[in-house]
Amino acid sequence: MTRSDSRSLILVVDDDPAHRLMLKNLLEDWGYRIEEAEDGDDAVAFIQRGPADLVLMDVRMPRMNGIEATQAILSYNPAVPVLIMTAYSSIPSAVEALKAGAYDYLTKPLDFDALRLTIERALEHTHLRRENEELRGQLARLQLPEMVGRSPAMQQMAEMIALVAPSEATVLLTGESGTGKSLVARAIHANSPRSSRPLVEVNCAAIPESLMESELFGHEKGAFTGADKARRGRFSQADGGTIFLDEVGELSPPMQAKLLRVLQEGDIQRVGSDAPVRVDVRVIAATNRDLQNMVAQETFREDLFYRLNVVTLEVPPLRDRVEDIPVLAEHFLARFAEKNRKRVKGITPGAMDLLLKHPWPGNVRELENVMERGVILLQGDYISEKELPLALQKLAPQPPPETAADSSPQRDLTDLTLAEMERRAIFQTLEETGGNKSEAARRLGITRRTLKLKLKKYQEESNT
Repeated sequence: MTRSDSRSLILVVDDDPAHRLMLKNLLEDWGYRIEEAEDGDDAVAFIQRGPADLVLMDVRMPRMNGIEATQAILSYNPAVPVLIMTAYSSIPSAVEALKAGAYDYLTKPLDFDALRLTIERALEHTHLRRENEELRGQLARLQLPEMVGRSPAMQQMAEMIALVAPSEATVLLTGESGTGKSLVARAIHANSPRSSRPLVEVNCAAIPESLMESELFGHEKGAFTGADKARRGRFSQADGGTIFLDEVGELSPPMQAKLLRVLQEGDIQRVGSDAPVRVDVRVIAATNRDLQNMVAQETFREDLFYRLNVVTLEVPPLRDRVEDIPVLAEHFLARFAEKNRKRVKGITPGAMDLLLKHPWPGNVRELENVMERGVILLQGDYISEKELPLALQKLAPQPPPETAADSSPQRDLTDLTLAEMERRAIFQTLEETGGNKSEAARRLGITRRTLKLKLKKYQEESNT
């Protein structure tokens, strides 16, 4: 039997020929390719000759037992999942095998339904891990180390970055707060001819209007009270490189006019000086606002919009790339476990189910906050439902009422739209924080302004 067959190859390891034959026939009926080994030595030798997709192995065997074989197999190839079969009386041995790295264990006599589900889960886990490794390789080649995801939306984003980065075009990044626009900006710069020069990031919403001109363009000594020395602005700091203007929609009309002049003329004018200074800067801007609507309302300059909107990349919200949630959660889990010096083995299926059901109004930033909270509160080995915020815990399935008479029926969460789930999560978080909008916004991973805009939208909807 060759290993070029596309079906998954399972190595069955058991010193009992009859039990081995039974498993071979059963697994072949389920569509798998089967190879056999009589003991641990033979199993290790097989894996060293070539990989199997999964090893199903008894724990008690002559020569090399299942635990020793598991250690040897995973030492040679850590990517092969090993399932251990053990009698009820050998549970301590099975636990020892798990410590040695086995994926899971099954007790004899085997429950065939449980066996089938465990095999499918192990193979799916291995498949996802290989996909993630391939994706990480692609992202590493593109120099996108901080961008994590395997969804079609993220693949398309990576392709767009590869196309846009080598050019000198101004890029406008759009998308909701917390989607990772700053990571996309860094990726564009890292893959551009300017990558060896500075990337200067400016949050336009965080700088007071009175200081914005000086912050961006610099000032001369004595230009205003307190200007006891000349200062280079952010554009001068980014000369030869890239400047990232986050929340560009927050700029005032006078600052919009000054930014337009820089884009048109390629020079800046420091506060307190009449002399223009040439700068060679690529501009990447980002906003979570609808700039076209702002243009229509005359709160954003149309000419500046078209100068910024040479190439537009929309960063998708997390609810539109649900496939990325497990990968992102594991990524943040590993980061915060290392940061907090904790050994965390993973996330329970129940907790992952809640992460997948949550609408994530705060997007990736909210998920990051949730995982950091979970690691900090964790006392065991796995993040479970109890380490998640209350807003997520309430998404867990509730037991049905005992009778229809003593309880009103509850609407099934699966009937809710994503917008309704987002609204529910926001109001639940506000309830938990006693109406404190700043704290609610922090927990949701969104800005206070974004929260106020959403609440205003809900109020308008209720009045219509």
